[in-house]
Amino acid sequence: MEALCDKYVTAGPLSHLHLFLARDGEVLVDLRRGMARAEGSLLAPDSLYRIASMSKPLTIAVALTLVEEGRLSLEMPVADILPEFTGIGVWTGEMDGEGVFVSTPCRRPMTVLDLMRHTAGFSYSIHAASPLDAAYAERSLDTFRQRRSGADYAAALAELPLLHQPGERFHYSVSIDVLGLVMERATGQRIEELMQRRLFDPLGMKDSFFVVPPDHIDRLTDAWLVEREGSAPILYDRGAHSRWRMQPHCASAGGGLVSSVGDYHRFLHMMMQGGELDGARILSAENVALMMRNQLPGNADLAQMGAAPLSETGLHGVGMGLGAAVLLDPARAGMAGSAGLWFWGGLLSTGFFLDPARRLIGLVMTQLMPSGTTRLREDFRCAVYEAIMEERHG
Repeated sequence: MEALCDKYVTAGPLSHLHLFLARDGEVLVDLRRGMARAEGSLLAPDSLYRIASMSKPLTIAVALTLVEEGRLSLEMPVADILPEFTGIGVWTGEMDGEGVFVSTPCRRPMTVLDLMRHTAGFSYSIHAASPLDAAYAERSLDTFRQRRSGADYAAALAELPLLHQPGERFHYSVSIDVLGLVMERATGQRIEELMQRRLFDPLGMKDSFFVVPPDHIDRLTDAWLVEREGSAPILYDRGAHSRWRMQPHCASAGGGLVSSVGDYHRFLHMMMQGGELDGARILSAENVALMMRNQLPGNADLAQMGAAPLSETGLHGVGMGLGAAVLLDPARAGMAGSAGLWFWGGLLSTGFFLDPARRLIGLVMTQLMPSGTTRLREDFRCAVYEAIMEERHG
């Protein structure tokens, strides 16, 4: 682990790095290196990080509390809650003479489950693979800090067709942001309030926010950006003056959270314990298992579902749970880890894994985007499993 810190911080592109590993709540590795901010403050145990897509499992866990109460169901059509999506079509791959997307009707409605497992048909501009992705970028449909209301966001998204028929393909997308809007409409509460009351407060997660309070802003790390391959990182968001200090018009349920190593470990420990931690039950054991089990139709892997490339994972031998990937076949995936490993990451190079078989939780926290700039998360996971093999063989 020290060698990883040397590789990525001392001699590499990262300004800071926190590596964390625990087994059944017992901390095995808790290693920090580097400066939290460019002006020289050291990384601290409770430093705060923009966790981007690591927000997704947290949001889905809270959505499933609404399912348990009967306020949502997995098979509920999204348009029943968000009528803006009534009649949305699917892009045929063609444009008309005026440059408008040609669409065909959906064969079935997109559902809440489609949102949770990224089979709804939405996209992300970061894929940069089609005119539809370009349209997302032009309309700022996948920014962390939306400058439009939730209703306006839904209306803007509904102006574009879906990329594929609901349920027929996996495509990583803004669907968890849409899920956040579904949760708000179903309850009449903002996503910030839902997350606070149903997850953060019961679990004692005191460092997780969509908006960093003034008395916590001194702990928010700087975030860095590599604009071109091989170029030096530049400041993307300065902690002291971060845009995460400001209330967005519409919080990004799929990518807008800030959190700490300690808070995220509590969430993952709760998941490992079957939905309960320190007397607080968040989810039923059945719904925890649902999140950590492959949800792609026919138990397909990502390669079979025609997924776009992802920096968080490869495609072969990897399925998709709710909010994170599931390792189905380590040999086929060419990945270190046990079958059933639940893992994901964020755009700023954060990452986690939860190994139910070995009762292990691993966390990587840093702030460099895009996440594909380094192999840090893979190297950390490999180092963990190499150590396990060495321990086994004495």
